[in-house]
Amino acid sequence: MTSRIPRDSRLRLVRPRPLAAAPRAMEQRRPRRPAPRPPEGTPAPAELAGMARTQLAGAARVARWADAALHPGRMGVPADDKATLSDATAERAADDLRLTPTQVRADWDTARLAGLVEVHGGTARPGWRLRAWDRDDSAVLRGWVALFDAWSLAHPEPAQAPAAVAEVVSAMPQLLSFLQLSAGPVPVAQLLDLLEQRVRELRTERCEIPYGPQPEPQPRQPDDTPLAPLLDWALHALAAVGALTYGDAQATLTPLGSWAVWVKLEQICVAAQSPAGNIEASAEEMLRGCAQLRPNAARAEYRAWLAARPVGGAVTELLDAARGEDALLRGLAFEALRVVGAPAEPDVRAVLDVPTLRPYALLWLAEHDGADPEDAHEVLTREEATWLWVDTAAAVADHGEAPLLVRHLESAVQPTVPALLDEVRAVGHPRTVQVLVALAAAHPDPALAKAVRRAAFQVHTGGS
Repeated sequence: MTSRIPRDSRLRLVRPRPLAAAPRAMEQRRPRRPAPRPPEGTPAPAELAGMARTQLAGAARVARWADAALHPGRMGVPADDKATLSDATAERAADDLRLTPTQVRADWDTARLAGLVEVHGGTARPGWRLRAWDRDDSAVLRGWVALFDAWSLAHPEPAQAPAAVAEVVSAMPQLLSFLQLSAGPVPVAQLLDLLEQRVRELRTERCEIPYGPQPEPQPRQPDDTPLAPLLDWALHALAAVGALTYGDAQATLTPLGSWAVWVKLEQICVAAQSPAGNIEASAEEMLRGCAQLRPNAARAEYRAWLAARPVGGAVTELLDAARGEDALLRGLAFEALRVVGAPAEPDVRAVLDVPTLRPYALLWLAEHDGADPEDAHEVLTREEATWLWVDTAAAVADHGEAPLLVRHLESAVQPTVPALLDEVRAVGHPRTVQVLVALAAAHPDPALAKAVRRAAFQVHTGGS
């Protein structure tokens, strides 16, 4: 008796799901946490976006000029990886825009920090936020928050006492939180007292001696750098990005600054309330902690986790987690990298030669370059799409429920089950046997389940 493989086991063709399909499919239906409300008096998002557009108007103007006046993707940036405008380009922009070269350079630097211009090696190109500037308030606000996060780069820092400067930068979130809670002008003298207290705490934490044998302590000169000039520098830098106003010996958060500090605090609170304590966890632990969250809650966790560590190290950690055997972590890692955005692009491009990461990296790059997430799959070859289908099925098999694995058939690019099985066998994914066995056990159609089991046996034995 021969096995009855359906002659026309046609799959219902649907648009392939975005990369987050497996995590979304595995989410448990838990009650939705009500969205936190910003403090009373916070302007509406559209009004905040208008303020951000005003703050970044000069940067947007220079970015648009570069996009229109220079060759696409080149923008006159020398190949020194510093993204500095050449003298000739700065002079040309100053003439066209009726600005000074110094103003052009300052606006260019702001455009880079806000993501209106993205630097790739020795060239630059318009960022996606510039393309969405007039129609997408969220893109504008994200651009301003990126500038806010980089406040210490927006104003030249004092040349002396780099260690003290680093301590002041580390202490400023606490001062900003105090300003936000005060909801009004705060005397600089009060901020200086708070800064000195926080810096003392940081130095005490740094001097704590862990258990176990330790090397001989090195003599350390006492740091008597006065903090008042450094606080003055920090407040001027935050004023330069529009986060606060500074004058008459007092500082006040702007509506944009107050909203941004609230957003950061809310992200940290969400992460701190998670069962895994995600903000202090490794990338792998953080991703596992986010696996059961809804997409918006998971993105808030990613943002809080990323905000607590340098971007470069965070991207490396996420890609290391993606290289592991757990397919679910692979998908979640690239979801977190979507939150990172442009700074992650060089590292994502660098893994295109890694077979297990290539389909994820191609989709990430396509969306980063402006492709609709629903259409990004078109950049994949048939083999890459099939490999990704098996990898996602492995995530569902390991972490989801049987009906979800059956529904995963709908996202296959092949029109029939026999065609899917042939291409799955050919693609050589290391989890092919386990995925097919799990699918056969879950599928309610006996004939189809038998065909899938037979394919799993053939892959296992190397037969045909």
